[in-house]
Amino acid sequence: MPVHDWTRASAGAFHDFHCTWIPLIKIRLNDGLLPSGYYAQVEQAAGDLKADILTVQTDAGPAAEHEEPGGITVSVAPPEVEITASLEAAHYASHRRRLTVRHSSDDRVVAVIEVVSPGNKAGRRPWRKFVEKTAGLILEATHLLIVDLFPPGPRDPQGVHGAVWADLGDDSYTIPTGKPLTLAAYAADDIPRAYVQPLAVGDVLPPMPLFLTPETYIPVPLEETYQAAYHSVPRRWRTVLEAT
Repeated sequence: MPVHDWTRASAGAFHDFHCTWIPLIKIRLNDGLLPSGYYAQVEQAAGDLKADILTVQTDAGPAAEHEEPGGITVSVAPPEVEITASLEAAHYASHRRRLTVRHSSDDRVVAVIEVVSPGNKAGRRPWRKFVEKTAGLILEATHLLIVDLFPPGPRDPQGVHGAVWADLGDDSYTIPTGKPLTLAAYAADDIPRAYVQPLAVGDVLPPMPLFLTPETYIPVPLEETYQAAYHSVPRRWRTVLEAT
């Protein structure tokens, strides 16, 4: 099933779809995709009234922090995306001004999946909050997967990846012509890496990497879960989305 043009639907219709899609991704991750010692759960973003992020956490504990986490190793099977980039060390160094103190207990958040909603782009303040939050996750060594099924607007002329990457210090990214939608995975390391897959309406969603460590990841089945979630969209909105 191709990606639909969600600009045709109301923000409420996408929110309804989004609230079905995220839990379905959670179910697939917990049903054998995540290695032993990891689990996914839906959480409410700070300051928001809706559950809109999916976190992957580890219950391995401090004794297992240096054990092999499982998953796919980048050097053996690099993620299959169109664009791969590493943040230049000089740019990144100028942004590493945060001191984080972490408790060496269980249930550490290691990765986050976020689906961009119309509300994130509704105004300058919510958009800046979104960009700063996502860039902050990378700075704090949390791996990230962003799904943005909405085209760029005046606040994100180079798409969500262009905005996040610029906030981290590199504004060189240009969104490819004819592919306004964005899937972007980030491996949070001393020098972060981005794996970006631009899309157009009508494309099939490819599996995207979700990093568990800077060098290992699991593939997230976006197309399978998108299809399953779309079946629950009310007919009123399916008619609008599927109109030629």
